[in-house]
Amino acid sequence: MIEKLKHHRDNFDLRIEGVSSLQELKQLRSDFLGKKGCVSLMLKEMRSLPSDEKPEVGKYINEFKQSVEILIQGKSENLEIKLEQSSVSGEDFDTTLPGRGELPGSIHPVTQVMDEIISIFFSLGFSVEEGSEIETDFYNFEALNIPKDHPARDMQDTFYIKEETVLRTHTSPVQIHVMENQKPPLRIIAPGRVFRCDSDVSHTPMFHQIEGLLVDEKISFSNLKGIMDIFLQSVFGHQTKLRFRPSFFPFTSPSAEVDIECVMCSGKGCRVCSTTGWLEILGCGMVDPAVFKFVDYNSEKYTGFAFGLGVERIAMLKYGINDIRLFFENDLRFLKQF
Repeated sequence: MIEKLKHHRDNFDLRIEGVSSLQELKQLRSDFLGKKGCVSLMLKEMRSLPSDEKPEVGKYINEFKQSVEILIQGKSENLEIKLEQSSVSGEDFDTTLPGRGELPGSIHPVTQVMDEIISIFFSLGFSVEEGSEIETDFYNFEALNIPKDHPARDMQDTFYIKEETVLRTHTSPVQIHVMENQKPPLRIIAPGRVFRCDSDVSHTPMFHQIEGLLVDEKISFSNLKGIMDIFLQSVFGHQTKLRFRPSFFPFTSPSAEVDIECVMCSGKGCRVCSTTGWLEILGCGMVDPAVFKFVDYNSEKYTGFAFGLGVERIAMLKYGINDIRLFFENDLRFLKQF
């Protein structure tokens, strides 16, 4: 797999040297970064690799992807400059006229944080899976061991389109779809938009989640703690302290909430952390055997863990933002800071 990646890298270097127009560059981007490009194909091939090889291969693919993006961006800028110079040379152009200021754009902070999180889990061998934002009651609730009388089904939490159709309240249904079609071992994350009937300074009706699932033989809570430790220290710094508190989720058992030491006061206690010195960051736990029954997995042979986190929550703590609604108001004074 790594030899094939080196071949793709050599091929890319050769082709980008010969690019002489923006149209050719667009085709090159499609061939390497498009939905059917070689990077996407390598990610699909990686699923069939042994679990112990996936982290190394995933790291190489991620580095290759970043390198291709940087080189294409640089080539695009050079071609645009040449195109502009050639068009100006044939016109009367007054170089003494004052220039027009340009406002540089940037990637939205929520997208920045989501890309960073995906990159971290990608380097740990997790693949990315996506699903529909409109789900059936079965996949959104029942297959996740959430019975009919569970409070999460209350209308004030869930947007119902029809009696058995909802806007998904989490990306966990993606995990069920994947388990129905793939056998263990599995190591996936499911990023995407989710919807709930809630709106205040810390909640919005639409927000972004990333949920993860790992299923294999002999997976224990220690594996879960190790992955969470690596992830949170990668996001907030290696000095970050975390703790696990017992909790309850219908689809995991045992379940836990994960807290990190308050990033505002370094654990001393402040208004943000309600003087506790800790901030809740995500939920996780070992997959309940009842969930495995819905997808016909042998719970005697396989175990696994799942976790879920809100991207806006991570972004608020990472950048010190106190109102989630700022992300969606499109105020350039706020967005240009990123």
